[in-house]
Amino acid sequence: MPILLCLGCALAVAELLHAERHDLHCARVVFKLTASTTFVLLALSLHATASVYGQVVLLALALSWIGDACLLGARDAWFLAGLGAFLLAHIAFTAAFTFGALSAPALAAGALPIAVFGFFVLRWLWPRLDAFHRFAVGAYVLAILVMCALALAHSTASGSWIVAAGAFAFAASDLSVARDRFVAPGFINRVWGLPLYFAAQLLLAASVA
Repeated sequence: MPILLCLGCALAVAELLHAERHDLHCARVVFKLTASTTFVLLALSLHATASVYGQVVLLALALSWIGDACLLGARDAWFLAGLGAFLLAHIAFTAAFTFGALSAPALAAGALPIAVFGFFVLRWLWPRLDAFHRFAVGAYVLAILVMCALALAHSTASGSWIVAAGAFAFAASDLSVARDRFVAPGFINRVWGLPLYFAAQLLLAASVA
């Protein structure tokens, strides 16, 4: 079942990119929600409900599903709702990573480069944001940075590098959304952003096993 769900997600993402390329709205809705549903089902198939870590990851995945649904809307209100859902998803993933061993040296070593990266992301976006979006995006970037730092600490301590890989891929995929929304809209953002995002969600879903 997990393999079939991963294959189903890959096929749905391929069809989603086709729909995005040709501006097929109905197909875009169907295939995006199909791909999002597969990562929730993957966590369930791996018995996410059997542990506290799995339950919190499942909550984060459900919030990501809601965020995906919100970002299907074209209005700014839907974008902000999606941003809020993904902010809560990042917070939930961060909480999940605290259930288990954490490496303090890895956290300390990773915090500075992660913070520097976040600074340059905000510097890139800041001139393109109004006052409200500066607050919203700033809070969102902070949540991402904390999530990545704790994912690194968790993976170092547990040896489960799938967690760090998923968290960093999730963070990187957010750059495509930011670029598309605030910098240079275009299909090219989705070409690399969507596969990276869904791969990240599958990795984090698989980490409950």
